[in-house]
Amino acid sequence: MAAGEGALNLSTQAQQLGEALLSRGLKVTTAESCTGGGIACTITDIAGSSAWFERGFVTYSNAAKSEMLGVDPALIEREGAVSEAVVVAMARGACAASGNDLGVAVSGVAGPGGGSPEKPVGTVWLACYLATADKACSRLLQLEGDRLTVRRQTIAAALQECLALLDVTQA
Repeated sequence: MAAGEGALNLSTQAQQLGEALLSRGLKVTTAESCTGGGIACTITDIAGSSAWFERGFVTYSNAAKSEMLGVDPALIEREGAVSEAVVVAMARGACAASGNDLGVAVSGVAGPGGGSPEKPVGTVWLACYLATADKACSRLLQLEGDRLTVRRQTIAAALQECLALLDVTQA
């Protein structure tokens, strides 16, 4: 990927998400751990995004996931912060806390440290939850690259997953 190409792709994906949300009269909220607000930043880089985005949650710690999003601490303890169950709970919690329609959540190990044999650097779980349809989808990513690359790939995957969920529930 050439320098600048990734940013254009992220911008294009965010623009497409905005158009999809606007056409349905929906708003998105973010619940981010390993991306540290990168999804929200990518969204708000789009002029007019306030019509379909009003808030995001950066829940880097387990305590923040529980306090801000209502994720059960016992769930985090049992499954780990980087797990399907936790990111689904984060996405649902973001919708509940914001009153918005679509929640997207990510939690992972961006590196360079922090990995384990079970969850090596580049392991990321993402989830989207569409409250209006009570439908969630989730995906495990096994990414390669440095911290910035893992985070950018996670942002791209999250935007794409939101678009895919909206397409599936279009009917």
